[in-house]
Amino acid sequence: MYTVTIANGKTFKAAEGESLLDAALRQHLTLDYSCRTGRCSTCRSRVTAGLTAALQDETGLSTAEQADGFVLTCVRGACSDVSLDIEDLGDISLPDPKTVPCRIQSLDKLSHDVMRVVLRTPPSSPLAFLPGQYIDVIGAEGLRRSYSIANAPRNDQLIELHIREVPEGQMSQYWFRDAKANDLLRLRGPLGTFFLRGHAGRDLVFLATGTGIAPVKAMLEGLALNEASTQPRSISVYWGGRQPADLYWRPEEDTRLEALRPRLRFIPVLSRADADWTGNCGHVQAALLADGLDLQEARVYACGSDAMIRDAQNQLCSLGLAPRSFHSDAFVSSGEA
Repeated sequence: MYTVTIANGKTFKAAEGESLLDAALRQHLTLDYSCRTGRCSTCRSRVTAGLTAALQDETGLSTAEQADGFVLTCVRGACSDVSLDIEDLGDISLPDPKTVPCRIQSLDKLSHDVMRVVLRTPPSSPLAFLPGQYIDVIGAEGLRRSYSIANAPRNDQLIELHIREVPEGQMSQYWFRDAKANDLLRLRGPLGTFFLRGHAGRDLVFLATGTGIAPVKAMLEGLALNEASTQPRSISVYWGGRQPADLYWRPEEDTRLEALRPRLRFIPVLSRADADWTGNCGHVQAALLADGLDLQEARVYACGSDAMIRDAQNQLCSLGLAPRSFHSDAFVSSGEA
């Protein structure tokens, strides 16, 4: 067993061959994470002392980041006592992940390639989660895919997912051609550390591409239920798609968000707009930068493509956003969906 020390002085023990992230979670010390497969960079940390070894490929790191001493804690193990330039989430308590059966309540097409799937769990096994977290859905023969939950916890305990079709994907084949109401599946969750924190009185900014809007929708629903004293000063939602039909949800028309109306702005952004489009064009991060928001007071939550997230983080932090004020959940492809 090796001792791992993080930037705020807390320590935990890691066994040889165990990922740094798994070791921390096992000892109830929560570090930021998302994919847990080395494909995104949410759990990135610089090693300041000691030796580590890759347990699998760190595709979420660039060559320059690796040369600069960064590792991904989800797929990196300790080979000696180690010090990491990372902090835990403090006293935030996350619901423990569990595996439960579920059935499909309904399926509805939101756009030509996005399906809304609503799942229900047994009354005796409700799923506790924080808005923004995700689940793994486990289908036939153990096929598993990760999806963000698109709603805040509800009294009816239903779980909404927004699922994009991927050509030739095994799970896509199921969702878009074979799935039917009342099908029995399993889910594992909640997972991930993409949820709101430290936003009271601040300017809250969401950046989303594609179905990355799903956890944003969940967090907005959660915000709408909170006390006035915990609300952000302003809320800006930048959502990017290619064509108008890709933007299948309108926050300003969602009745669950009525309490947020005075402070909520929605900025749709299209990358392949035609001549009839009069709104923002290009990338969501460029639209945010063009608005000239005071980044010193901002808290940014980005979800969607890994390229968008990396570019947004680099640009925003170079212009004054505190690195710890940027939170992300990158959608990385498994090759299928």
